Amino acid sequence: MSTSKKKSAASIVWFEIAADDVKRAKSFYGALFGWKISKFPGGKDYWHIDTGGGEETPDGGLMARCNPQQAITNYISVGSLETAMAKVKKLGGQVCSPKMRVPGMGYFAMCVDTEKNNFALWEADTSAK
Repeated sequence: MSTSKKKSAASIVWFEIAADDVKRAKSFYGALFGWKISKFPGGKDYWHIDTGGGEETPDGGLMARCNPQQAITNYISVGSLETAMAKVKKLGGQVCSPKMRVPGMGYFAMCVDTEKNNFALWEADTSAK
């Protein structure tokens, strides 16, 4: 019997950490895990977290906290953003934002599950403009 895990199509592909003090958070996560954190190209006040895990481990982003309740957000890859958004609603969750694009990368939508946890759906599409 194989002990290797089959990778799910709906896997975490990105995460975002909200911080009250970005400089302090960069120092903390860099020292704790050895993550390399640098300014995201073209992004204002958004930082790329290189976790160093290669293709198997998602990287993430670091940004200033927008509201006091903002927690870490996981981005979960889906084949069709529209289909997944409809399924979130059907299952009792909420879609909190319209489909938004990240030029040259894809589309996402922010959601809340039935337990009030935030997460994002992500559809990769390099032709997103």
